[in-house]
Amino acid sequence: MTGIALNVVIGLVTSMLSGGTVWVWQRQARRRVLRRKAGFFGIMPGDPCIVVMNNKWDAPGTAQHRDVQAVLKAALLAAEQGCEVTMRSSDEFRGSNGGAVEFCIGSPENGSNVRTGGHLRHNLPGVTVHPFDEPGLSMAIEVGGEVFGWDRGEQEHALVAKFVPPGAQRPVVLISGQTSLANHAAVHYLMTSWRDLAARLDHTERFCVVLRIDSIRTYGFHGATFARDVTASAFRAVA
Repeated sequence: MTGIALNVVIGLVTSMLSGGTVWVWQRQARRRVLRRKAGFFGIMPGDPCIVVMNNKWDAPGTAQHRDVQAVLKAALLAAEQGCEVTMRSSDEFRGSNGGAVEFCIGSPENGSNVRTGGHLRHNLPGVTVHPFDEPGLSMAIEVGGEVFGWDRGEQEHALVAKFVPPGAQRPVVLISGQTSLANHAAVHYLMTSWRDLAARLDHTERFCVVLRIDSIRTYGFHGATFARDVTASAFRAVA
């Protein structure tokens, strides 16, 4: 073998080894990210997961397109961890989530998601979701005296909380947006920015935050940003 041919072979072998090393490193890095992501959401890979879907507020038994997108993204997040995902309607799901992580999506207003209303009453007593027809506070989310208003199509908010209900072994991840777009934006934020959110929190085992969705006419559901950590007030009963 000539010197030139030998150099070519050495170069090819070196490239193959380098490529293989990079592939192994990337695979291990992805596994580490998935483990951290699973830990943030309280998911045990391979365990069951329940996604609770809400109703369109003025048409029980149907769903807004954006809410469907939010539910699908939550299901994909769980499926990424190898979980067996079950879809449940908020109208018929009763009882504990038990050993399954639950993603509960939608506001309790006007019966859109009655399970969200129950979760708020029993686990987040410091949170108030004002009704649509309340003058000056329509659809506002109030936590600890701080009001997060609703300016439809301009600025909206979503409440995101994680907690373990009494009698359950796995957490509920609750997403209660002021509109279907806010629900979709909140789930998208969780999927893409969970590491940023984790870095902002003192603890990830239990938390409650408010997300703000700005410039909706320009950015749509991509416009969600962190607004406030309301954990201390949300889990404390109002005096």
